[in-house]
Amino acid sequence: MSPGNLPKSDVSLSHPDRLYWPDEGVTKQALADYYAAVWRFMAPYVVNRPLALLRLPDGIKGHQRFFQKHAWKGMNPHIEEVADPQDADGEKLLDIVDFNGVAALVQSAVLEIHPWGTTIDHWERPDMITMDLDPGEDVAWSAVIAAALDVKARLEARGIAAFVKTSGGKGLHVVSPLAPKAGWAEVKDFAHSLAESMSADMPDKYLSTATKAKRGGHIYIDYLRNGRGNTAVAAYSTRARPGAPVSMPLDWQELNEVTGPAAFTLANVPQRLRTRPKDPWSDFFDAAAPLE
Repeated sequence: MSPGNLPKSDVSLSHPDRLYWPDEGVTKQALADYYAAVWRFMAPYVVNRPLALLRLPDGIKGHQRFFQKHAWKGMNPHIEEVADPQDADGEKLLDIVDFNGVAALVQSAVLEIHPWGTTIDHWERPDMITMDLDPGEDVAWSAVIAAALDVKARLEARGIAAFVKTSGGKGLHVVSPLAPKAGWAEVKDFAHSLAESMSADMPDKYLSTATKAKRGGHIYIDYLRNGRGNTAVAAYSTRARPGAPVSMPLDWQELNEVTGPAAFTLANVPQRLRTRPKDPWSDFFDAAAPLE
């Protein structure tokens, strides 16, 4: 995308040279520029969705680090408040509706964006499933790739499309678009049963419960991202980790070329966009099917 086609924001960044990732030299302005570059791809996964936000006002080496699900004093008006229909009298949740919203998140030192798996248009009907493959410390990256392909095969056998992205953390996310018809309980139960079946079939490789004592040599199939109010890091969101990694959508065909879960960063994503301008998830929502 040429600079002239990048989205513009009405949000004024104070201290644009403030370092969010000091070792990498990534400033507030650089983060805003990154989101401008990926916005056309990222927008469907963050717009009109309830959000949980990881804020680090002093950058990743600062002492302040907190998840924010509700408004704060002085919050930019482009970060909107929305009432949870099941908790009408409770604190309102947060969402954004356009690029001004993500620019406001950058201004507020939001370094990770974690949406619900639904939009506010159909609160009680999720439109995606996220299976988070979380490997133990001694698990080879090739085993994580194999696990993702296993999840893909099991989903496709049920008539559900599967897409993959790096987590920007330790593993991979396999994400499936859903026609928003099933409720939260059904979707979470489906994800749970998928994790349980993988663990039962290959107990030497997979775990479906987050038992730390057993994590060595195993991949935890984390299905808990799929409950009401639970979140997973958004496609294209940065992570508040050394190296300024990004949760990057991929083609399945290129998965074996990827060197690890933090292979994509603010430094190399612009080059990727130039050499692979096609969005690997361009047909994500077109592939949505109902959960039978």
